[in-house]
Formats: sequence, structure tokens, C-alpha cells
Amino acid sequence: MPLQRVTFVPHPVWGKTAAQLHEVVRGNDPDTGKPIMPQIIAALTTPTTPEEQKTGTVTPSTGSPEIGPDTVENLQQYYQDSGMTDYLPIVLPTSERVAEMLKGTSHKPDEIVGKLSPAMGAYEPWSFTVKQVAVNAVMAGAKPEYFPVILALAASGASSLSSSTNSFARMAVIDGPIVDEIKMNYGIGAMGPFSHANTTIGRAWTLLSKNLGNSGIPGETYLGTLGHPTSLMNIIIAENPVDNPWPPFHTEKGFKAEDSAVSLFMGYGMVSGQGMVAGATSNDPHFDTELKNIFAGLGPMFGGFVVMDPTVAKNLVDHGYADKQKLLSFLYQAPGEEKPHFRNPTDISLVVTGGQTNLYYHAGGMRYGNTVSIDAWR
Repeated sequence: MPLQRVTFVPHPVWGKTAAQLHEVVRGNDPDTGKPIMPQIIAALTTPTTPEEQKTGTVTPSTGSPEIGPDTVENLQQYYQDSGMTDYLPIVLPTSERVAEMLKGTSHKPDEIVGKLSPAMGAYEPWSFTVKQVAVNAVMAGAKPEYFPVILALAASGASSLSSSTNSFARMAVIDGPIVDEIKMNYGIGAMGPFSHANTTIGRAWTLLSKNLGNSGIPGETYLGTLGHPTSLMNIIIAENPVDNPWPPFHTEKGFKAEDSAVSLFMGYGMVSGQGMVAGATSNDPHFDTELKNIFAGLGPMFGGFVVMDPTVAKNLVDHGYADKQKLLSFLYQAPGEEKPHFRNPTDISLVVTGGQTNLYYHAGGMRYGNTVSIDAWR
């Protein structure tokens, strides 16, 4: 967008005193070398030129590049150099492989799936088709039976790579019969690299966010100063449908237990609860109090998220929380507590998965976004 009137202010401005901020705005734009404030005033007050008054949209090319027959090694390098990979080898999306992936859905290849952007409102969102999602699913190494889940992720409007200077993590919680149908892991190592379905679904989310949503270009559409280690394959959780003593998470969002759906989250990530002072192990754990204390140390912006092993959930049931809503109410605002720590009750989410080898859980600031039907993309 060469005609946009842009003034660049040295970043970051957070963490500066008032005097230091005055010096910033009295200084020069490091891009143009011109004084910042006169440049802003001129941009706001100078009449627009005929060229600036032109209207229209910029449409990104979605055609296949003419790269001709070549070696596998050169094609891998081409995709990598073009910024279309996660810097790991991809499965080359041949016509045959894409056609096979499309068998995983009843939807037409040219149907529009949705729109993605590194940050809705800050960037023009890109729209894309079922076939284009299939290309990225092939590149990730996914199987056709995973494709409805990947389409649901694509349709969610949630890019896995946010443009924020904060290095956010993205997470998807998957519930319903699809979990067993595609053999997702919800047992030992549920959140680790021990399932082809979990891993490739998470990878596909990143690839389609880059290639179909204009995300993940460092310095342009990705500004996370540190980056997040989970961005490669994201946090993919298949909730345990067998040993969870409570109704599955997606039923809290209006779905039936027999529906298959994916719930989207964004935030700072998670750490082991046992690694926090409030979550230190004891012979008589009171996980309700532990979680309450951990939440008190979290910033309220992204709420509180806990993924717990079924042994923890069953312990909570034994301590009087057979009704999950009772526990959520306590964590939001305990009896006698003057005011809640988080802004809304829905800022707290509890999910159950794991292999029951010990009473462990992860916790962190991850905010719920939306839940999307997987069945709608079969």
C-alpha cells in the first residue's frame, strides 16, 4: 500500500517515563528521518491527491506458480524460499495428493471456507477455498480423514500466528466422536508428539495461516519479539472422552456430546501447575484452592485455562465438585470474595485429557474464542 500516509514511531514506547516519551515524539521518524509530529500533522491535514482518492481492493494471487518439472530437492527449496513452509520438509502438494485430500469432505473444491488475517481489523482478511486448504493439509502430511478438522480450523477465522508484538500461543481443543475416528491421542503424552493426527492437524493450522491468511512474515505481519515455541504445531488437545468425569468442553458452548467440534483459544501459553508455588504437590491436594491461587497470579486479560489429567478431575469430584459448574463458579468468585479476578465467568476454562500416570495439570492465561462444528465440514 505505497500511498498510505504512515509515520513510524520508534518502538517500544511501553516502559518509558513521560520525559522519555516527549523526547520520542519530538524526535525524528527513523524511516524517513523527518520530525515525527509535523509529519503526523501533515498526513492528517494535507488534501488527498487524485491518486490517493482511487478506490479498489488488492487481490492476492491464488494461482499456482509455473515452476515447471524439477527435482524434489529444488521444489522443497522453492517452497521454503517463498515463505510457504514452516522450514521443515513438506509433502509436495501434487494434483493427485490434493485430489485424495479432497475426498475427506463432501464440500466442493471451489467453495469459500472463510477468511483469515494476522489480526482482524488491522489487516485485510484473505478468503480461500476448500481446495486451497487441501493443498496446505497435504503439505502438513495430514490424512484425508483429518480434513474436516482442518477445514473447521480454517473456517474459525483464527490465525495461528497473531501479528501482536506479544508472542501469543494458539490452542485448539477437539471434542466428539471424531477424536476416536481419526485416532487422536488423549492418553499418555496427550499434548506431546505422539500422534500423527494431533501433530499434522496442528501443523496444517500454521501452514494455512501463513499461506491463506497472510500471517507469519517476520517484521511485516508477525511482530512477536520472542516468538512462541508452540507456533510450529500449536497446542492441540483432544479431550479425553472416556475418563473425563464431566461433560465434554464443547457442550458448554451449545453443542451436544455426540457432535464433533473444535474450540479455539489464544494467550500466553501454559506451564506445569506443579512448577508454581501455588501448585506444589502435597499428600492431601486441594486442587480447587491451588487453581484459585494460581489464577490470582495471572493477568486478567486472557483469563485462566487449565488442562488436567483425569486423576485431577476425579479428585475434584471426590472433593465435592461432581458438578463442573460449581467448580467454575468457585474459581471465578469464591464465597466471601469481594470481587472476581477475571472479567467474566467464561474467562475460565477447564479441559480434561491425559493418561492418568499422576495427578498433574498445566495452567496459564489462554482466552476462549469460539467453537466451530467439525461435522459441518464432513
